[in-house]
Amino acid sequence: MMVEVLSAVLVGVEGVLVRVEVSVTSGLPSISVVGLPQSAVREGRERVRAALQNAGYRLPPKRITVNLAPADLKKEGAGLDLPLAVGLLAGAGHVPKDSLSEIGFVGEVGLNGGLRPVRGCLAAASAFSKAGVTSLVVPLSNASEAAAASSSLRVLGAARLREVIDHLVGRKALEPSTVDVSKELSRLPKENADYADVRGHPSAKRAFEVAAAGGHNILLLGPPGSGKTMLARRLAGILPPLTSQEALEVTTIHSVAGLLPPEQPLVFTRPFRAPHHTISSAGLTGGGSPIRPGEVSLAHHGVLFLDELPEFSRNSLEALRQPMEDGWISLVRARDRVRFPARFALVAAMNPCPCGHLGDRAKSCLCDPGQVTRYRARVSGPLRDRIDLHVEVPAISFDELDRGAGTERSSHVRSRVLAARARRAARGRGGCEGPNWNVALRPAEAESCCRPDVDGKRLLREASHAMGLSARAIHRALKVARTVADLAGEEQIGESHIAEALQYRVADQRLTTSF
Repeated sequence: MMVEVLSAVLVGVEGVLVRVEVSVTSGLPSISVVGLPQSAVREGRERVRAALQNAGYRLPPKRITVNLAPADLKKEGAGLDLPLAVGLLAGAGHVPKDSLSEIGFVGEVGLNGGLRPVRGCLAAASAFSKAGVTSLVVPLSNASEAAAASSSLRVLGAARLREVIDHLVGRKALEPSTVDVSKELSRLPKENADYADVRGHPSAKRAFEVAAAGGHNILLLGPPGSGKTMLARRLAGILPPLTSQEALEVTTIHSVAGLLPPEQPLVFTRPFRAPHHTISSAGLTGGGSPIRPGEVSLAHHGVLFLDELPEFSRNSLEALRQPMEDGWISLVRARDRVRFPARFALVAAMNPCPCGHLGDRAKSCLCDPGQVTRYRARVSGPLRDRIDLHVEVPAISFDELDRGAGTERSSHVRSRVLAARARRAARGRGGCEGPNWNVALRPAEAESCCRPDVDGKRLLREASHAMGLSARAIHRALKVARTVADLAGEEQIGESHIAEALQYRVADQRLTTSF
């Protein structure tokens, strides 16, 4: 007897359909699983056997062979437990074969027959939807998450294996789960971090507004306690809300990483990730066995904050180059090759010297020139070149702190950011078809969208010679100028826009010059 059950496994953050083929033939009683099953999949055979026995179902005393097709794809995770159990039940005659057509199964089975949630259920549901499968059975804890994948996929949540059996034999149908993605996204979070709380630093706040409007990366340079972290933690509050597609991408990554709370079917706020500087390169970019997303992917469509930038390992920092340029990261291992999305806004912060007080009016620096040079050299030139905005954040005096509130709130800044993004989107319909942020403009698009006027081009030419800007730095300065013009509501990039874009390179010049 031959039975076929549809399921799915994860490859990176993508779901891939797998057919669980169960063959029951004469021979010594045994259950063999073939098709490159990894340890969690092989162990599932024993979990399922015990769960079926505890539920009162007996398998026939025959030779049972389970093939996981395609056979050349490595199968990992416990999500194949449920389709394996259903296949064995159908092979034993407890479930009709006809009930398994056009329906998929994903889930882990406990020894008591309970269904436990699995990672990456949203990615699996997306794979079923794209393949035209009409129904999907998942653990009840994963039902809302899977239902967000597509309105055309009927998602059925079950708490126990017996509920799945009752559904398949027609005793009691499972209730479908639904999620209104638009309603979830409309639930704006309470803003606990507001720019109105930050005293002083008007130039830094302006730089963050530019960064939010254009999706640019930013480097903060200042002494300890000057407010770098406070500024960085408020960037997510002035970014535009997630779109439906962005929310699904972010939710998929967090689900694959096992970070999605069961009661939250959708991530509806932009991520803010702030890893410690002791993090490994694999933790930052992704890795492990199986390969999991790293912090750069968990910050997709959000903010990645690297405090004490020079303290991160050199390998970790250099690995940031590809995602900063391309918006994704490719990880190649001996037997695996995966690609994770990683389109984030980088906010990096560092002290001007090891003691942190170089240039501080209140405290004297205790570092010698050699120490300062070695400290700054930990951040390579190519990495600094990829950071568009370099901003000095000086120490705040008592008088500035004592002035109290008075600066505008994050909601006011966000309204200007949204207006600038809207201008970018409108311009996209006229020839600039790239993503809705200027930092992601491709070379051909930047050529047509970021063309300055005569005075602006003259200023940029003179500054590139005086400051020794690389070709990459010049193109990035033009993209920043494009964002500044969008914030000003002007279509033509002028001299003032170029001047503001170039001033964000001044701090970088101080990093590389002697003192």
